Amino acid sequence: MKTKSGFTIIAAMALTGLLLVSCGRGGDKAQTPAVEGTAVIGDVLTFSLTPREDWAGKGSFGWVEFRLREGRVKGEPVFFIRTDASDSAFATVNGLVYVPLLANALTVAGATKDIYLFEGDAGLPVLSSTPQDADFTPAWRVLIVSFTGSPVAGLESAEAIRAAEAAGTVSVRDAGIVVNYPLVKWPGGQLPLDTARDSYLGTGQVIELDLAAMTVTFKLHECFSGMRYIVTDTSAAAMAEGMHVAPSPGTAKLVESGAVDNIYVFANGIPGSGVMGFQPAVFRNTLGSASWSPFWDHFTLRWAQGSGARVLPNGFAVQQAIASGEAELFNGTPDTHPAGFVVNCPVPVVASNTFSAT
Repeated sequence: MKTKSGFTIIAAMALTGLLLVSCGRGGDKAQTPAVEGTAVIGDVLTFSLTPREDWAGKGSFGWVEFRLREGRVKGEPVFFIRTDASDSAFATVNGLVYVPLLANALTVAGATKDIYLFEGDAGLPVLSSTPQDADFTPAWRVLIVSFTGSPVAGLESAEAIRAAEAAGTVSVRDAGIVVNYPLVKWPGGQLPLDTARDSYLGTGQVIELDLAAMTVTFKLHECFSGMRYIVTDTSAAAMAEGMHVAPSPGTAKLVESGAVDNIYVFANGIPGSGVMGFQPAVFRNTLGSASWSPFWDHFTLRWAQGSGARVLPNGFAVQQAIASGEAELFNGTPDTHPAGFVVNCPVPVVASNTFSAT
């Protein structure tokens, strides 16, 4: 059977859901009330929970502007954002979300790639992989590079650093830390831009990319409980193009390592701003929990015919609906089940949920 693209699968599920909402539709999304949000990542420059007034199309999402970071990969420029870290002290110093679960990624070969950070910022970060590689993952193992004498130029690739280490010019220390640094632009590619700004997927998750100002603006989506997230990449490489994000096949190994958290996406029920056109997705755990991760182990929940669909505000409510037989759970989507996939969805902003059925 021919594999469907991510866009085709999601569009098909949305249509299926629309045919089933009669089983318990509670109404359309209410007007979004004014609500304050809080940035939880230091590189967030500004954000809004609602669309900008000057957008030609206004989708059901806000926006968040990040400071862009520059690095090198094989001597070429690469640009990324910084979101999460497995170490509390490192997260605090760098303004990242502390995600202890990410440390589990170090237990499985291939679940991480290497990022070289120079002691005292003596050089640009050097990354060992990009989305053009068949095993790419933005979960990076942090290696600290220190010069043993006077700093030398030209260390702009993993190979050059390893050669310098062998020559005794630098020392390299494994920090035992995993960070989530999603790539935005790399040699030969970048995250797609969306200029229409009228739908969840559209033609991309990035709204603006300004290399001169070193900023990037993403769509900002609502999620239960109390989180606003962005979408950067997925382990389902065949679906990445249709989802308009980067392929990150290596993130599939994060499931094996236990570095992921479940996310529940709705295929029918209450119409809303979720990816399939229904209520916003629900994290099994909340940000700050030891069991939370920005790497989604993607599950789809579908209300059973005749059951009373309603807004489910947290992971406990989702589990209750499944246990009662009111809803069915699919690994990935009903089309991919039982094969699942991982989606990288960092949370840069926390805010009270505004979605409701009225």
